[in-house]
Formats: sequence, structure tokens, C-alpha cells
Amino acid sequence: MIFDGNTAVDENAVRQALDNNTDIQIYKGELPEDVRRSLDLAVLSPGVPCDTPLVQQMRGEGIPIWGEVELAWQTTKGRVLAITGTNGKTTTTALLGHIMEDALPGKVFVVGNIGTAYTSRSLETTDDSVTVAEISSFQLETIHDFAPVVTAILNITEDHLNRHHTMEEYIRVKEEITRNQGPEDVCVLNYEDSVLRGFGSRAVPRVFWFSSAHVLEEGIYLDGERIILRDGDRTYHIADTSQLKLLGTHNYENVMAAAAMAYFAGVDPEIISRSVCTFTAVPHRIEFVEEINGVAYYNDSKGTNPDAAIKGIQAMNRPTLLIGGGYDKQSSYDEWIQAFDGKVRFLVLIGQTKEKIREAALKNGFTDIVLCEDLAEAVATCTRLSRPGDAVLLSPACASWGQFDNYEQRGDVFKALVRGLKR
Repeated sequence: MIFDGNTAVDENAVRQALDNNTDIQIYKGELPEDVRRSLDLAVLSPGVPCDTPLVQQMRGEGIPIWGEVELAWQTTKGRVLAITGTNGKTTTTALLGHIMEDALPGKVFVVGNIGTAYTSRSLETTDDSVTVAEISSFQLETIHDFAPVVTAILNITEDHLNRHHTMEEYIRVKEEITRNQGPEDVCVLNYEDSVLRGFGSRAVPRVFWFSSAHVLEEGIYLDGERIILRDGDRTYHIADTSQLKLLGTHNYENVMAAAAMAYFAGVDPEIISRSVCTFTAVPHRIEFVEEINGVAYYNDSKGTNPDAAIKGIQAMNRPTLLIGGGYDKQSSYDEWIQAFDGKVRFLVLIGQTKEKIREAALKNGFTDIVLCEDLAEAVATCTRLSRPGDAVLLSPACASWGQFDNYEQRGDVFKALVRGLKR
């Protein structure tokens, strides 16, 4: 049985997606009481909040509530390595998948919030396969038995408060990734994150830290340009940052997290070293697009919250014209504005949040602001205002919804607009 509260859902399209299976009942708008009471299990889409009245009602009636990740877990074989955090998940997941594929060719599945539904691959897993999963806070709300052998929480900063309502609840949900891990398992945590530092003292699995600012007695850390992994009496030089194809300290942290996870998944450090140096940035994360008339254009559409956008501006090494704004997730923008640090020449704003961000910028003393109706106007404005040696950076600090279906579509439109300038 399939249910969607949206009465506008096209039932014929749903049937076609199900290979015209007529045995599956489809309900929309309202779920009849007798149908609800007959359920043995409800599997939620990650987009459905757990505090909706229907979900609360089913819980009160003792109906188990699973998410797609839990459903996939129940049919998964082999080992699972899982990554969460506010920012860096996709890059770290892709990099870990790259390392594992180098170590175990043909036996690796990269799934989850990275864009491939976990359930679409779980039946293909085998006893000797490895599943690398990017797990969002929405997905962690509905796990039960999900038990990866190695996990990572990369960082925790304000995000999705329109869904989780409080930071305390958002933090609790992120920590759920370790709920079924035992002392024999490993959780990789960011030593520079004060929330995670506190969590590490009470986590059940073995905690292995990564740090971009401290030399650790045990952990993986940045020592000048060298990434060093130290485990007991074993020390490995993983790579120099100059060898990496990724920009910025936040990406060095992603490399450290992925390397540590691969290490505890049994990958030889020499393979890890080679792999991290051949990995290229994922699309939409500080992605170089073109240089036109001496101006470099970067697509950071995946900067969907202020903390991610801070990382984007910190990676810039040129005077920057910054395109921001989008859907309002109830974030505050003061720290983002304060992180401009003299790099931003103009802040060009679009979307639902443009007035809110403008007010935050003015409050923090930044006045070079242009409001635009859409992304096309924003790109044209940046092109007109830019000078040779500048950068134009799309790093919105907001979700894409409202003007775009997702951040990928927003990034693709930006790249098309930029490449259109060459013509």
C-alpha cells in the first residue's frame, strides 16, 4: 500500500513507476481509518516529519515506523560504513567510496543522501561487499536496528531547525548514527567541534578523532601540510595537502575522516594515500566552472546552510562577488556575514531570504548589497560588477526550494549561465 497526503499526486504516474502493478493499493489525501489500523509497518519518506499527526497517531497505535534506511538495512549483507554531519557528508562519502573501490573493486556500494537510494542497491549486496552510506538527520530519525561497523560525525552546526525545532533535538538525532554500535565498532569524530568533543566522552564505540588544528596522541591530524594518522605505536603519513585536488581546510578534514574510516575498514594505508590524492571534488561543492575575462566562477550550490557557506568563502583566494539566498530554513546569517573577512566585494541576493540576509548584513556593517529577482539576474549582475582577478561564487547559505527542485538543479543552472557568458 502507498499513501501520499498530497491530493494532486498523479496516480497513473505512480502506477507506471510500479510497472503498472495493480495489486498495490494507492491512497492520497486521507488514509482511511480501517486501512491505518490494518498496518503492520509504516515506512516513511525522509521528507515526512515524524511529528505529523498521522505519524504520531500510528506510533500511538503501536505501528512500527521505519525509514528507507532501516528498510534497506534489513536486507543488506556485508559491512556498512556510515557518515553524517551538517556539512561535508557528500564529499566524504564520495571519497570514502573512492578509497574502498580502489581497495575492493566491484564490491562497493555508495548510497544514501548522496543521491542513490539505499533500497535501490541493498538487495545487490553480498557477504563480502561494503556499503558506504551518507545519512542525513531526516533519515536518522527513523532507524531502529541500523548498525554500521564504522561511523563518522563530521561536525554539528545549526541547520534544519524548521524540521527538528531545537538544536538539542538536531544534535540528538545526529548522534543516533551510533545507537547500535558496540565497543568493537568505531566512530570517527571532529576534535575541533565542541559538541562532538562532549559526545566523544560518552559514546559507546571506540572514538577516533580527526583534527585540523591539534597534533593528536592518537587520531588523524594536520601537521603543517602533512596529514598524519597515529594509531597506538603505528604512525602513517597519509598525504601532503599540496598533493590533494581539494581546496580548503574543511576538505582536509573530509579527507582525514574518510581516511580514518577506510583504515578501520581494513584498507592498507598505502592504498588510502594513493586514493586521496587522485580524488577530485564532487559537483556543486566549490566546483570550478570557468574563467572568463580574468574572473573565476565557482559553483558551491551545496552550501545550503550558513556554516557550509562559510567554508565556501574561506576557500576563496581572490576578491569575491558572492551570490546568496534561497529558501528559509530558519537559519541565522550573522556568522556567515562576519566570516566575509574583507574578501567579499559584493553580496548579490536572491530568493525568499534575500531581505532577511540583507538586514543581517547591514546589522554587521556590510553594505555592498544587490537584490536580484533570480539567478540569471544575479550572474549578470556579478559579471557586470566584477574585475579581472575576482571570483564569482554561488554559495547561497540556504536551501534551493522555491526557485529550484534541489541544489543540483540550482548548480547546473548556474553553470549553464556562466558557460553562456563565453558565447
